[in-house]
Amino acid sequence: MKTTLAISTLFGLSLAAPTPNSLIHNHKRLAQPICTFDDHSFDDSNAWPALSSDPTSKRDLNSSTWTPPSNLVTPLKQVWNHEMSTYSNPLGFMNYGFDQVIAAKGKINYCVRWDSSESVTAAQRTKVEAAIRRSFNQWMAVLAGFDGWPYATVDVNVVGWAVKNKALLQGDTSKITVYTTTDSAGVPQCAEGCGRFFHQDNNYSGCVGGSAKHYDQSLWLTAGMDGGAGGDWGQRVGSEYFMQNIDSKNIHIVLHELGHTFALDEVDFYDWTPTGVTNFIMLAGSSMEITEFDAWMVRDWWRNLKSRYHL
Repeated sequence: MKTTLAISTLFGLSLAAPTPNSLIHNHKRLAQPICTFDDHSFDDSNAWPALSSDPTSKRDLNSSTWTPPSNLVTPLKQVWNHEMSTYSNPLGFMNYGFDQVIAAKGKINYCVRWDSSESVTAAQRTKVEAAIRRSFNQWMAVLAGFDGWPYATVDVNVVGWAVKNKALLQGDTSKITVYTTTDSAGVPQCAEGCGRFFHQDNNYSGCVGGSAKHYDQSLWLTAGMDGGAGGDWGQRVGSEYFMQNIDSKNIHIVLHELGHTFALDEVDFYDWTPTGVTNFIMLAGSSMEITEFDAWMVRDWWRNLKSRYHL
């Protein structure tokens, strides 16, 4: 319930790398509010309508048009109005996750910022890639087949790792780019010349390895971090949390932060709750999985943005 959630701690500026002043007007700020998640048992039994006794049959998302269930019409309208009134230029911003997937023609590259002193084996790196691919495609699954969204799945690959010391990466690293540069706070950072956040014109001439080695998003894994952050730049969660849950079907904090990448409410509903819905992934700490309400919220964004792509 809303009352059990901690209030979002707005200290993103002290945790996230600063955004160059020249980019502020054209990009979402890299610094984001930190999403907080209480440790408690999750009761999301009402997250999907009980259509049958088979849990896999709960996801009634077969409609290809804007026909949300009647009980969700009012809260969806409330969310949309809230986003339109609180975002800066919401329909003019051009680097949402939708924009990235369309520009990359269904192939998204990641660079991992390993903000930890722990070593990472080659097998663990393979699992990191599989985990972020699985999480990303859970959002694609609820868009698939809806209103002209062109991809059922997206090819997600990790093309680089940023570390304080190359020795932390055990085993073969020949297939990835290894960065040892840091930001002004001393945090490992993937090269700006290779990042879409900094080069939305798709000009990666300053990237070692060129466009093939560019990254669209960062997966920022920070030792000791609670909660998470997300935006058009990528997602940030605790390294211990991510590695402990690396084989889980639903890495729920990552799923939540990916929702922010796809434009969903930036303030986690800490300040208000839509009518009649209490368990969904974007209400931090209330659900372990993407729910029907989350699915229709992200579909709402797509139907309002799709005209820009001339598909």
